[in-house]
Amino acid sequence: MVTTNAKLNAFPVFMRVKNRSVVIVGSGEEALAKARLIGQSSATLRIVAHEADASLRDWAARNSAELIGQDYRADLLDGACLVFAATGDEERDASIVADARARGIPVNAVDRPHMCDFFTPALVNRAPVAVAIGTEGAGPVLAQMIRARIDRMLSPALGPLASLAAGLRYRVERLVPRGSARRAFWTDFFEGAPARHMEVGHISEAREAAAQLMQRRTEARGHVALIGAGPGAEDLLTLRAQRLLMQADVILFDALVPEAVVAMGRRDAERLAVGKRKGCHSKSQAEINELIVSLGREGKRVVRLKSGDPLVFGRAGEEMAALREAGISYEVVPGVTAAFAAAADFELPLTLRGVASSMVFTTGHDLKGDTLPDWGKLAIAGATVAVYMGRSIAAQVASRLIEAGLSPDTAVAVVENASLPHRRLFHGTLADLPSLEERTELDGPVMTIIGDAVAGANFENSTPIAAHRLVRVAA
Repeated sequence: MVTTNAKLNAFPVFMRVKNRSVVIVGSGEEALAKARLIGQSSATLRIVAHEADASLRDWAARNSAELIGQDYRADLLDGACLVFAATGDEERDASIVADARARGIPVNAVDRPHMCDFFTPALVNRAPVAVAIGTEGAGPVLAQMIRARIDRMLSPALGPLASLAAGLRYRVERLVPRGSARRAFWTDFFEGAPARHMEVGHISEAREAAAQLMQRRTEARGHVALIGAGPGAEDLLTLRAQRLLMQADVILFDALVPEAVVAMGRRDAERLAVGKRKGCHSKSQAEINELIVSLGREGKRVVRLKSGDPLVFGRAGEEMAALREAGISYEVVPGVTAAFAAAADFELPLTLRGVASSMVFTTGHDLKGDTLPDWGKLAIAGATVAVYMGRSIAAQVASRLIEAGLSPDTAVAVVENASLPHRRLFHGTLADLPSLEERTELDGPVMTIIGDAVAGANFENSTPIAAHRLVRVAA
């Protein structure tokens, strides 16, 4: 099972090295590789190598590094902020590590993770912006592969743009109010006209565009994004949703939204759980409406995270109506609804040529009345029916549809925790469905899909629904 909450054994930090010494002890390729890495910084580099390879000597001469051509002595580490042991000999590296630690200097023994106080990352350099990728020494090749992908993503103009931002920082602090207004300014700066001008090398135009942004950003304007968090897996979140989460001042999330999705928001954003799970409503819908309106009037950028898609059984209509009435700007960001995720888990075609050409999304509660809802006729005519949160009334769903004329042999697929690594899949027929109510251990959200198209699913990783009933009878 894949875990999403593993702890880091090495915490990433950025150390100031300007006008400070970094010592590398070694004479070969390992020393040269570290010299090239540290050479991207403003540190003063000292290389201790009695018989340095020609390539190391040439590099040191070209990059103004101090090359000490003598045998290693412990006092040569004095005054350093970092030390690299790169001799290629484990015993000698261990001695250097001990000498550095005795002086309180963090040390890295190249290719010997068990000796290291720190690990050097694969580095994407857009100075003053840097992206460091580390694997705690476990997978340098993987780190380089990730570095190559990120390197392609980041424009070469990002460094000059960041330098321009640094030069404007104090003016922005004087002219643009703190909080949402300032964050909005910097978002527009890095994504808008200043960035576009810098991309093509028009530095003066970038400065002018930034000045215009400062003039316009005089006060914060509230905005609410109603975002579909998807069925649970954080990598099913849309790119737009992720961007808005990173801009949010406040994140309101339902109980079914996993912590891994909430954690994708801005680290210092306020996070408020608002419940909305069966049997566990921490806030009423009216209270939620009042809260998002209040936050919008305060000028906050609000993300309202809803499980699945906000427009499918998410009561987004009531929230949009409240925001419209209050004059608060808002947007809706679609999410992957649970029916689609469950179908993907089963490799199940929700529509199938010649078998099913329509779909019904419903909750089991729609079948609690005295008459079958209008969509029941569609089910009988061959539509695929997706029933949300229907475990506790599975028997009612089955009996009502069978009474209405749907064949008891109609195929059924059931998924608990769709899209997540710990999902569970079950299959059977409409006649088997009532036994689902007995599965009280299914405490996650359950999606039931009914229809002839279900027969086209892949049942290889699924358990028959009826198997549970047979086990109970045998017991």
